[in-house]
Amino acid sequence: MSGETTYYSILGLPSNAQPEAVREAFASHVARFPSEAQDDPEYQKLLQAYEVLNDPDRRAIYDSLIAEMAPSPLIVNIQLSRTKLPIAASPQVFYLLVEVNPPRQSAQLRRPLNLCLVLDRSTSMQGQRLDFLKTAVELVVEKLAPEDVISIVTFSDRAEVVQAATHLTSRNAIISRVRSIRASGGTEIYHGLLAGVEQLQQTPLSQYNNHLILLTDGHTYGDIQDCIDLSVRAAGQRIGISAFGLGDEWNDNFLDKLVSASGGQSAFIEDPAQIVNHLQQRIKGLGLIHARNLRLKKELPSQLTLQYGFKLLPFAQPLEASGSEIKLGNIEGKGALSFLLELTLQPQSHELRLSIPLELTADIPGRNLKDQTFKNPVQILVTANPLETAPPKDLVKAVRMLNMYRMNEKVWEEIEAGNVGVAATRMQHLTTRLLEAGEIKLAQQAHAETERLTRVGSLSPEGWKRLKYGTRAMIGETVRMESDDSV
Repeated sequence: MSGETTYYSILGLPSNAQPEAVREAFASHVARFPSEAQDDPEYQKLLQAYEVLNDPDRRAIYDSLIAEMAPSPLIVNIQLSRTKLPIAASPQVFYLLVEVNPPRQSAQLRRPLNLCLVLDRSTSMQGQRLDFLKTAVELVVEKLAPEDVISIVTFSDRAEVVQAATHLTSRNAIISRVRSIRASGGTEIYHGLLAGVEQLQQTPLSQYNNHLILLTDGHTYGDIQDCIDLSVRAAGQRIGISAFGLGDEWNDNFLDKLVSASGGQSAFIEDPAQIVNHLQQRIKGLGLIHARNLRLKKELPSQLTLQYGFKLLPFAQPLEASGSEIKLGNIEGKGALSFLLELTLQPQSHELRLSIPLELTADIPGRNLKDQTFKNPVQILVTANPLETAPPKDLVKAVRMLNMYRMNEKVWEEIEAGNVGVAATRMQHLTTRLLEAGEIKLAQQAHAETERLTRVGSLSPEGWKRLKYGTRAMIGETVRMESDDSV
């Protein structure tokens, strides 16, 4: 109901205003009228709005009426690589590209950010890494709004709360504490994560966008499953987690798993000088969130199997496809959230029509809606001799980019299986594909890793991460350009 007069707009309030805010707004507006203005139409509007919004039962009924009249809070667009598949005795692969957008006229109400930075201060962070990290944190503190809440936790083999959860009323004091951070000890991430989640919980979670950002440069020891379990519990409380690995000595599979429970982002920071940019880019989208905690119900006909899922926007990230739901994360600002699903149709001997439910659930903070369900079923037809149709161009490009990323994964799988020769051949193919895509630096890295595979039978840690996260970033940039061109 953007642009229409509501009881909330009459009082100048958001739809999730607390009762105390309703009373304060009414008192402030009424103070403008003289005592004899009881019959003034404007006064009567204020009074009617207040009487409804100040009564919990009447307000609930009013909110439900608004919701019925309002346009859908999410616009879902689905493209299939094929809508008709032939009857076949072997499995067939097809793809779904799903894009979820806020309405064009949706209100952009900034919800305050409840942010915790969990920072590795182990001995390996000593020197330039820690210096750049401190500078990045200082810039974050300077850019946050006064209504935001920040907490800062450091960890090595134990955790320390450098800054307890606080509003940005004394930035200099916070920055002074950041500058006092010193490197020492080993790396045990669970202690830092637990302290960070506890700091976030000091703030009423329902009133904030809650996010924890982890930055580490090393492997954690003996507590990986504890970290994963904690991330699942945090996601259940609407706490998102993003994780950045600095250098090449950290566990990329662990960080991917850690952020998957909340649909967060994991990324590779090769150069300490890039810490500032990565932190600022991640925080940029966290204040304006149109929809949060999006998840896809994994419910498919028995003839279909989900093989792979990958989020394309707002950042490229593999999706964890196990369990009954796939966690997709948030729609940040006015941008889209899009993802790609690879499905396999099992062998079929006769014609049939299959319905794919595609049921999404999300919270819409701007409308004070929680666990809203959006059903978007699509159908495919299995038939004899279907007509050949070209798949959508943007879907084809997304699949092509994704396949280059997945070639990295297959190289690693072959190495772990002892098939070094096969891995080297796959890496040669990746080099060619990257050259064809114009990704010269990545192609040079792939070529260097091919030669290393041939010589010593392994990939370099830094080369593996450059290729993995370089091709991942390439997917995100390509899809983002396509999305911008279509607006």
